[in-house]
Amino acid sequence: MATNHKLSLSVQYADERLKDVLARPLLRRWVQAALLAPAQLTLRFVNADEGRELNRDYRGKDYATNVLTFPYDNDLVIADIILCSDVLLAEAAEQGKTLEAHAAHLIVHGVLHAQGYEHETDEEADEMETLEAEILARLGFANPYEEN
Repeated sequence: MATNHKLSLSVQYADERLKDVLARPLLRRWVQAALLAPAQLTLRFVNADEGRELNRDYRGKDYATNVLTFPYDNDLVIADIILCSDVLLAEAAEQGKTLEAHAAHLIVHGVLHAQGYEHETDEEADEMETLEAEILARLGFANPYEEN
């Protein structure tokens, strides 16, 4: 995964609160760290209302969640990754993490989902969490699954 794969990245700030803190070059670095293949991705930061609407309409769950990934192709890495700023900020505070550490984790998590990783079973979750921890360590972040 140390290889820099070709990446077309669009970043949308429908909710602009994090625009200055989580700027495009930083986001690109985090996305690139999790890529296993060339990709075409969009990261979109939304508020709780839009996050809830998307989660309800596409997953049947009527609440805003931290990250949603919408992959569009099984052979290519093409996806939209939606991050809910309200949930991201609240979770970082609740978990005693920096905004950057939590955002990096969710972006890596979303990028792995875009590449087909899941966590529906314990085995899948173990594989995905191990990979996330390895990627985040290379980026200088602590393992998000270990208690502080």
